[in-house]
Amino acid sequence: MNSKIIKLFLRLALSTAFLSAVADRFGMWSKDVSVWGNWDSFLEYTQYINPWLPEALIPTIGILATGAEIIFAIFLIIGFKTEQTAKWSGFLLLIFALSMTFSSGIKGAFDYSVYTASAAAFALSLMKEKFLELDNLIRV
Repeated sequence: MNSKIIKLFLRLALSTAFLSAVADRFGMWSKDVSVWGNWDSFLEYTQYINPWLPEALIPTIGILATGAEIIFAIFLIIGFKTEQTAKWSGFLLLIFALSMTFSSGIKGAFDYSVYTASAAAFALSLMKEKFLELDNLIRV
């Protein structure tokens, strides 16, 4: 398989996973396929996987994570600063995976393939050849 197609597939797979999670916490998926289904349930889960954080910080953490997921998804789709965005996506996913692991055990992080997604993001960050990326037009 062509490395350009693999890079595009990684970009789209990661970005759609981020956008799907964001859509879930805003209630955009039907209840029968939702994990959280609404913002309050998402914040409860955020508190659950980050029990060491003060409860007052949880809304801020939820907003920051959601904002990062939206920005990273858009940047990956359009191919803007792809390598840096992929690296930051990998770190965000790794933090999420470790939080899941330390709070509820490793099975959830494995079942949701969070470590796999983090590894995919880090792999994407190493792919330098440009393909269907805004970076091609603006040379950043």
